[in-house]
Amino acid sequence: MRIGVYIPQVGFGWSELRERVVACDRLGIDSVWFMDHFYPPGMPAVPSFEAWTTATALAAVTERIRIGHLVLANGFRHPALLAKMATTLDHASGGRLDLGIGSGSYAAEFPQFGLPFPPDAVRAEQLDEALQVLRLLFTEAAPSFAGRHYTLDAAPSLPRPLQQPHPPIHVGGAGERRTLPLVARHADAWNCPTYALGAFPQKLDALRRECHRINRDPATIRVTEEAVLALAGRQDQVDAARALAERRFAGPGWGFACSGYCGTPDDVIARLHIRAGLGVQDVVFFLHDRADPATLALLAREVAPAVRDL
Repeated sequence: MRIGVYIPQVGFGWSELRERVVACDRLGIDSVWFMDHFYPPGMPAVPSFEAWTTATALAAVTERIRIGHLVLANGFRHPALLAKMATTLDHASGGRLDLGIGSGSYAAEFPQFGLPFPPDAVRAEQLDEALQVLRLLFTEAAPSFAGRHYTLDAAPSLPRPLQQPHPPIHVGGAGERRTLPLVARHADAWNCPTYALGAFPQKLDALRRECHRINRDPATIRVTEEAVLALAGRQDQVDAARALAERRFAGPGWGFACSGYCGTPDDVIARLHIRAGLGVQDVVFFLHDRADPATLALLAREVAPAVRDL
């Protein structure tokens, strides 16, 4: 089991954000993940940095940690451009890119910035085609594609990504009608978002059924989840960590009350064993204190090594 940290690039100065990501790299955290919004949903007055530029700049100051987004909004970038961006960053990072993508989730920001936000069914169609375009441009020298939303006409696509056949493609979401079938058809990894953690077994069963329907081995899809973690070094510090997590990650959308992680390292390790038994292979944590370096050190020193062999 690999442990990642989600550090939304909001409300930080650049040096503070850089410090946290570099700390993750040096401590041995497996991966770091960023959001893809023009501003944090529901908080337009909070400053934030653009997702792809953030990942690129931080890849340049780290050495071993994997870098990705949970998840890029397909409607923000044409998939042909995204394929070129991903290939470039894959080379620049020494093969450390994970490519997370979804159909876009926060409707308000699209019209605010002059971008279309079609109905769910159309955005699912667009994501389906985008995933096909990405894979073609990653694996073929001059692919053609004729879709309803995107086309390629012998599009030159060199160099190939450094990772072969391409950076792992993560698709996030839990919709059984549209999203999970896309995961089954196209993804290397499925990320179960916080709002669906309580229904994780049901969602994983639905994904496996869809894989069997299209004759794909479900074991070829890595199963990951994102979750809020309130981590404390001592038992007498747990209540304060929990209270901070409840303030920062309030509401059912964050899943903290029903399916979050809370406690000392031993408590968190025990819960990770339970989640592994349900089928979780990697976890990406939102930390209660927004990745304070001391908490990162505790996570890297006492939790991550204890679950690496799960």
